[in-house]
Amino acid sequence: MRVAAGVALMVGLMLAPEPAAAQQKAPPYWVSIAAGEARMRSGPGRNFPTLWLYHRRAMPLKVVETYTENHTNWRKVQDVDGTTGWMLSVLLSDTRTAIVVGGTRPLRATPTPAAKVVWRAEAGVIGQIRDCASGWCAFDAGKGRKGYVETAHLWGVGPDEVVR
Repeated sequence: MRVAAGVALMVGLMLAPEPAAAQQKAPPYWVSIAAGEARMRSGPGRNFPTLWLYHRRAMPLKVVETYTENHTNWRKVQDVDGTTGWMLSVLLSDTRTAIVVGGTRPLRATPTPAAKVVWRAEAGVIGQIRDCASGWCAFDAGKGRKGYVETAHLWGVGPDEVVR
């Protein structure tokens, strides 16, 4: 029985998603919030006061600094509003997301300004990004709402960054 439980635990650990797989990168780099609730603290430790409590899973953040102490990994992050603070790395994911900024933006059928508008996304809409190049990203806001958005209208991707 103990052997079966041990094997099941090992298999579960191997198959579990690693939320902070990208945490070994050198800053700056992009992450998203993996947890349903994530505390941003004023310093890299649980003894520091909470600045913000985020309730938006998948919200993009920019990692600007890393800190490790006693096998606990902390990341200094910046949000879309420019607020910076520290989060535990286990609350973060390497899943690339972005947030629409600056008003309602068109999601186009192809990555060109003349392409058909298939959806419109208001400022604050978060979506998963992929295939970013030449100033455009494939943006998936969920429930079938997909299209291409200019990177200038997204926070969570650099202007010349290529994402595959």
